[in-house]
Amino acid sequence: MQELYGLPKLRDSLSYLYVEHAVIEQAGHAIELWKKDGRTLVPAASLCVLMLGPGTKITHAAVKTLADNGCSMLWTGEEMTKFYAQGMGETRKAYHLLKQAELACDPVKHRRVCIRMYQKRFDEPLDPELTLPQIRGFEGVRVRRAYKKASEAFGVPWHGRAYDRFSWGNSDPINRALSAANATLNSLCHAAIVSGGYSPAIGFVHNGKQLSFVYDVADLYKADLTIPIAFAIVAESKENVERRARMACREKFREVKLLERILPDIDEILEVPPEPLDESKDVDSDPALPTDLWVDLLEESDSPL
Repeated sequence: MQELYGLPKLRDSLSYLYVEHAVIEQAGHAIELWKKDGRTLVPAASLCVLMLGPGTKITHAAVKTLADNGCSMLWTGEEMTKFYAQGMGETRKAYHLLKQAELACDPVKHRRVCIRMYQKRFDEPLDPELTLPQIRGFEGVRVRRAYKKASEAFGVPWHGRAYDRFSWGNSDPINRALSAANATLNSLCHAAIVSGGYSPAIGFVHNGKQLSFVYDVADLYKADLTIPIAFAIVAESKENVERRARMACREKFREVKLLERILPDIDEILEVPPEPLDESKDVDSDPALPTDLWVDLLEESDSPL
């Protein structure tokens, strides 16, 4: 049997594991990974996210063991650079989701979140009285400036963000590289959002799609990560830019430990306070534990409703 090396931390109390080309079975209160070169026992109780890559088969009993231990399952591709589907999230609490919904439904709080997103993204203060269209205008200017800066730094001509979804090959290499890099970033942000118990659909700057919040969060990192990566890839060669961009992103995300940063950044932007420590109401340790009725929640809220 192989030894399980220390799992990379999602953040201090969380960890994740990516598996491909393996059979996953239950082994007592743990799971076991079977591969050509041997088997590895994984303690499900200390694993928070299991990412299933290509060529994986998992038994019903293994899924139940992972769910019983609060481990999220994500179906991914190309070494986590693509995100296809998810199983149950790691938490049984609705704490983060309720906070996200509260901020999205209150116009004033919603606008403040958009301002904090801008400031986090560009490290530049904004007038707190700006409207959402004005914030989007400032954002557009800064993004165009980021493209221009990368174009000059890597010597790659830039004529604007443009591509035809129905004729992908006719797009220029830099637009194809940017799309591939951004898709990779979206996948990682989607996985983190699900893992943290937030909704991918409740966005602030973006809205109307199931992945609106994914786009919001991914935008936080584009100017620093995917834009320079895409221009660097095209500066090296115009061949096979999509795959090279995805692989370059994967390595860069590991280097800067992006997955560890995403949830703390979301907590900061949404100003999510520490969860109340009331062990008698901890549904993660006891999923069948009854919770407060909706009347109690309304009484605690400062909403005029």
